[in-house]
Parts: sequence; C-alpha cells; structure tokens
Amino acid sequence: MKIRDILAEGRPSVSFEIFPPRKDTPFAPVKETVARLARQRPAFMSVTYGAAGSAGAHTAEVAAFVEACGVTALAHLTCVAATRAGIADEAAALRAAHVENILCLRGDLPKDAPPETARRDFAHAVDLVRALRGTGFCLGGACYPERHPDCAHMEDDIAYLREKVDAGLDFVTTQMFFDNNIFYRYLAKLRDRGVTVPVIAGIMPVTNGRQIARICRLSGTYLPSRFKAIVDRYGERPAAMLDAGVAYATEQIVDLFANGVNAVHIYTMNKPEVAERIRANLKGILDD
Repeated sequence: MKIRDILAEGRPSVSFEIFPPRKDTPFAPVKETVARLARQRPAFMSVTYGAAGSAGAHTAEVAAFVEACGVTALAHLTCVAATRAGIADEAAALRAAHVENILCLRGDLPKDAPPETARRDFAHAVDLVRALRGTGFCLGGACYPERHPDCAHMEDDIAYLREKVDAGLDFVTTQMFFDNNIFYRYLAKLRDRGVTVPVIAGIMPVTNGRQIARICRLSGTYLPSRFKAIVDRYGERPAAMLDAGVAYATEQIVDLFANGVNAVHIYTMNKPEVAERIRANLKGILDD
C-alpha cells in the first residue's frame, strides 16, 4: 500500500523505524524484531539504508520481510555516492520485493569511499526525487524542525524542502524533537510557505541516557529542561530510564494527536519492547 493513501485516511496512527543488520552480522535477530513490531499493527515500518554512510546492507531484504508480515514497508534510499545506474538497480530490487514506498535521502558518504565519489550524479536529495518521479513509487523525504545541521538558516532549509516537495514528494517525516512547540511552530512555517504535503512527526523514545547526548550533539536537537532533568535523574539506571523515556514519548504523542497531528513515526532503535509499551499506552486512542 502507498503511504500517501494511508495518511489520507486521517486517523491517528504510529509507524516504526528499524535498521537492517550489517553485512557481517546475522539476519535472524532483525527478522524477530520485525515480526514483534508487526504485531503492534503499525501504519507502516521504515527500513534505513545503513548507519553513518555504510552500504545499504539487507535494506530490500528487510523491507520485503516487513511486507511479508502484512505491514507496508518504507525503504530508505541514499544517493550521495550513487550513480544513476546504481539507483535504477536499487529501485528495481525494491520493486521486485513489492515495496511501493521510498524515503529519498542524500545520506552520508561511506567511510571507505574516496571523496571524489561524492555527489557524482546526485548532489542533493532533490536530485533523487527527480530521478524517481514517475516510476510508480510513493516518495517521502526528511525535514528538520530545528533546521538541517548543514544549513545555516531556517528560511533556506524550508526553501530546499519546498524544492523537494515541488519535485515530487508525497509526504515528509521530521527529525526527532523533544519539544512539541518546536514542531507546531515549524509546521505553521511550512504551511505559510506552501508546503502542503502531510508531515509525519518523528519521536524518539530515549531509553539510554548516554546515547542521547551524542545524538543531540550530531543533530543539534534541543533538549527541554524537564527532559534534561529526567536524563540527569534516571540516565544511569536503565530500568528507570526505560520507564521515564516511554512515559515522555507517550506524552508527546498524546499531545500531538490531541492537536490534530495524526501521523507519528517512532524511532525504535530496534527495541520492540519500547514500541510495545508505547502502543499499549495508546491502545484506547489508536483502537477507538
């Protein structure tokens, strides 16, 4: 099913993100994770293309397994070091796996790639959108409520997003945020500037106090003082941090639903127990 059709239904929904195993690690644990997440009846599940610029190992294979579990798959596809022939091959593999949705990303240069391979055929994500437009896929993109780390000004960042949308995006998904007011202000700016496609709110449940510091340093994400207090108090106690992180993420999602934001994407970090607990907290809302 195409994600644009799922979003058009207008019902509160959650989706999950997973990452495939690296090429030298077993595939079975990720399949087990996918199967557990599928039982939570997400609107869709996205499959990343590899962390820190690594090759997109198993992306099509995991996406195919998501579909086999009865859940719509969204496959990430990066282009920074890709050729047009390579992108065509990736698209063909996804089509063969019955995947209908692609998240178009620039991505990071693979660690072992020489610098001259960067931006060979695709300088930006918009070039990937243009290459895939008209191929039958439903296309999504990324957006940044606190602007992209490589962009100095929010106005420029929104202009680049508008360019991607005009090129053919059907929806966009946000980077994680921990203050819903930041998202609401950003959404208002997008609408004012003519970005009218559905915007899926990205939520990351924080269950590891040490991990969040690194993530926020790389992404520039703002941490509200009440969230900092949670991490300071419980960050060194895994069980307590799990409880607190799930509670905080649940509160964010309930607030988003209450304010008319119906689509929420949860960055699960391949932790099905986190998704299960959040889904249980939202049972009365999602199953109504």
